[in-house]
Amino acid sequence: MAHIPALRALAHEFEIAAVANTTLASAEAAARDCGIPHAFTSVDEMVASDAVDMVAVTVKVPYHFDIVSKAIEAGKHVLCEWPLGNGLAEAEALAKQARERGVLAVIGTQAVAAPEIAQVRQIIAEGRIGAVRSTSITAYGGGVASDEIPKIYAYMLDRRNGANMLTIPVGHALAALRSVLGDFATVSAILATRQTSVRVAETGEIITRDAPDEVLLQGRLNSGALISLHYRPGPSRANGFVWEISGTEGAITVTGEMGNLQMTGLAVTLLRDGGTPERIEPLMPTGITLPEHPIPRNVGCLYAMIAADLQHGTRTAPDFDDAVRTHRVIAAMERASDEGRQIPVGQAGSTV
Repeated sequence: MAHIPALRALAHEFEIAAVANTTLASAEAAARDCGIPHAFTSVDEMVASDAVDMVAVTVKVPYHFDIVSKAIEAGKHVLCEWPLGNGLAEAEALAKQARERGVLAVIGTQAVAAPEIAQVRQIIAEGRIGAVRSTSITAYGGGVASDEIPKIYAYMLDRRNGANMLTIPVGHALAALRSVLGDFATVSAILATRQTSVRVAETGEIITRDAPDEVLLQGRLNSGALISLHYRPGPSRANGFVWEISGTEGAITVTGEMGNLQMTGLAVTLLRDGGTPERIEPLMPTGITLPEHPIPRNVGCLYAMIAADLQHGTRTAPDFDDAVRTHRVIAAMERASDEGRQIPVGQAGSTV
């Protein structure tokens, strides 16, 4: 749905060489269905193979640390889906390991690579709305808005698993915002769990939720610009994602169907002071044809950045150090909510 169509669109740059799964039978089935040459029963086998130069980690968050660490230690380049680790400490440790081994280690915050976000980044860099004064995001983050959830998503109700509204849709939004407007200086936040018990649809079991289902943030960026953010649970009831950026000479509005902006098409509108609203087309990569659907398209944009970095020695794709900076914002939000005060983002955790 994401990685395989993205890589097939970039067949002149990448070859899908192998798949590893929990059993040989499941790995072989995936390899057969997707036309992949090699199937492995373990990460250890995969990273030891000379057929593999880079590993894409596309599993649940609690397993990221072990798999990514093994790939880095084997000297493989890595693309890990966001979040990088289950919390800031794991992310810092993996970023340190990647630096020491000298591999290209890319974080899957593909909204950063999305053509619409690239266009917003260029508009800001060109100063077309002047100096940014403030920005706000309101969105619906999906997840549980009723009293029932499919079993496959039940693990996301447990905060210890590191996969919830705060870490995934909000994390992707924070990464995109940082790529456009720069890093955070301070944050205050409210992380609330308004619905504390949910029924598993298949079994009827009632399980407890402690992961936040309402996320509110206020803060200040290093530039001095102010930010507010509010993510609510459930599917969109109007525009699922609305991001406004206000400058001294105009404003930008970015809208989408859902708060998981890495997975949805976005519309960008530019309003210069004294002018009329102008719909801005996405800034598509040149020289390649990617799938039209935003999910594989955005992942494909990220892989295109990786290919260029590997070929030219550049570092344009968001890396593990960038992931740490987004993890640090989330850690500051958690601390701010717990302590009921404003937290400097640089004090959220210690660098390994």
